[in-house]
This record gives sequence, structure tokens and C-alpha cells, in this order.
Amino acid sequence: MTALVESLLPLALALAYVRRVSHLRHHGSAPTWLRQLSFGVGLLLLLIATVGPMDDLADEFVFGHMIQHTILTDEAALLLAIGLTGPVLRPIMSAPGLRHLRKLMHPVLAIVLWIVVIYAWHVPSLYQAADEHALLHLLEHACFLGAGLVMWLALLGPLPKPQWFGHIAKVGYTGVIHFSSMGMANILMWSGAVLYPIYVESDRAHGISPLTDQSIAGAILMIQGGVIMLSVFFSILIQWAREDTERQELIDFAERLRVPLSEARASRAVAAGRGSQLRTRLEEEAHRHGPQGQHPVPW
Repeated sequence: MTALVESLLPLALALAYVRRVSHLRHHGSAPTWLRQLSFGVGLLLLLIATVGPMDDLADEFVFGHMIQHTILTDEAALLLAIGLTGPVLRPIMSAPGLRHLRKLMHPVLAIVLWIVVIYAWHVPSLYQAADEHALLHLLEHACFLGAGLVMWLALLGPLPKPQWFGHIAKVGYTGVIHFSSMGMANILMWSGAVLYPIYVESDRAHGISPLTDQSIAGAILMIQGGVIMLSVFFSILIQWAREDTERQELIDFAERLRVPLSEARASRAVAAGRGSQLRTRLEEEAHRHGPQGQHPVPW
């Protein structure tokens, strides 16, 4: 029953996404094919993580459960978040009763929610209860996927961000996420005690020490989490450099046209992906008022 429910979720999400993208395509605002591919691969990973051999591995070993959880919170959630643009999310974010979900995308709330979910579900009593009860296990997976989505959408998603959440804050955000994961990884690797006795019998049946199983789980979290976070970290740095270059080019362009343009306005345009639109408006302003025009550029 649990496997059926978890296999139906990706199918339901795929159908809803295809329908929404098809509608947006008629209005010229569909996500790029790369974003659509990202969402599709995310759904595939979600299916692989929760159904079939991976789910069997998670039933046998702590490290199998860890692989499953990291896929849900990191790879699958990240790829799904990349595929979710503003137009795709609009029906959910504007629906009565659901519009308050956007508050979860606040960086501070998102990161607190993610940390609480990760650590709470690894408390031994709750972790083992989820392994023994199907509905609780479904809730556990939903929490991991949901917390991962919220965490990535707060960082990379299309919803408006607080003014203070610039590139420096984003670097700090990824750092907090990374070191929080490393904290959990170190607990698993160096606790010196078996935290999840429910796996002891299975470990011994497969000829592996329970502590070794647990340590492997911690190592997986450390390596996998490190790779993901470093990749995101460097992508933010690259984006930072690109936006800074584009901002300076816009300021220099406006100066050559002798059209006033503040650094803050140029930064907002570049951050919103509207640098080319601002460039066009600067040209139009210069054309309307001549090289000596001192009228403010509308934005």
C-alpha cells in the first residue's frame, strides 16, 4: 500500500505539471525545456528513491535509508525546485488557504524548518517508529521532500526575496545548510553507540557491524551533502560575478548615453533578469530626450 501511494505521487505531480506547462505555453510563459527536464528528472529520482530496490535497501540498512532521505531532501527536491517558475506556482500561491505557503519560503523560516525536520526524524524513537508504521513512514518522506523543496525554493525559487537576502546572505545560507548536515553526519559517524537497534538483526544477517552501517550512513550524508552544497555554493558565486559584471555594464552604458541610472536600480534589474529590458528603456529614454536628457528612467 505504501509503495502504491509513493508511486502515485510522482505520477500525479507529472500530470499536474504537464497540464500547467501546456496552459502556459499558449500564453508564451512556459518554463524553458531545461527547467521542464529538471522537473522530470526530479520526479524520476523521487520514484527511484521510494519504490523498488532502493526502498528495499532502506529497509535493510541505515545507509540505505540515508541514501533514500538525501535523494528526497537534496537531489529530487533541488531538481523539482528548478522546474518551478513563478507562472507554474501561481495557482498554488494564489489559491485561498494556500497563499500563506509563500511565507514558508522566507529564508530564515525555510532553513529553520529544514534543520528541524532533518534532526527530528533522526531522533531514534521517531526514526524507528516511522520504520514500523506505514503511515508515519509516508509522513516522514513527505516531510523530507517538503522541507527540501522549501529550502531550495527559498534560495533559488522565483518568489520575491527579502531585500537583505543578496549574494552574501545566500552564501551564508548554503553554509548553514552544509554545516547542519555535517553535524548530523558526524553524530552518525562518531557516536560510538548504535542509535537504531531496529537494524541490528538485519546488519548481522548481512555480515556487517551495526556501527559500521551507521558510520557509512554518516559518510554518505557528508559526501553527498558536501557535493551538492559546494555545487550550489559555486553556482551562486558565478551568478554573483555575472550579475556584478552586467550591472556595471548597464551603468557604463547609461553613462555613455548620458541617461541617469542609479546603481540600486541597475542591481534590481539584473537580479530580476531584466537587464536587457532596462538597456532597451535606457536607449528609448536617450532617444526621447537627447544626450543631455536628465529625466529619470522608468522602472
